[in-house]
Amino acid sequence: MNDLLKKLNGLKRPRLLINAARIGMPEYRRECHLSRHLGHEQLPQSHDALARLLELETDMNAKRRESAAGYSVSRHVDILIAMMNEARLLRMQVQPE
Repeated sequence: MNDLLKKLNGLKRPRLLINAARIGMPEYRRECHLSRHLGHEQLPQSHDALARLLELETDMNAKRRESAAGYSVSRHVDILIAMMNEARLLRMQVQPE
């Protein structure tokens, strides 16, 4: 679990993407966002969801860096929003308040 959070903390992304995702964090609805990105009928645990979202975001970031025609800024931000919120949920499970 900590490895996943360390990997997330080590990501380097443009400030504009991160700021946009932070602005969108309060609007995150787990059921809606995860279903859209992961396509699961039953929602996975935060750890599993975050692992899959990291894979999706890595692919999305590669498309961004290559200036690929299929790259979508809004989808990238949406995935970052989901990642940040799932990481927050995971941290709450690891270190209950």
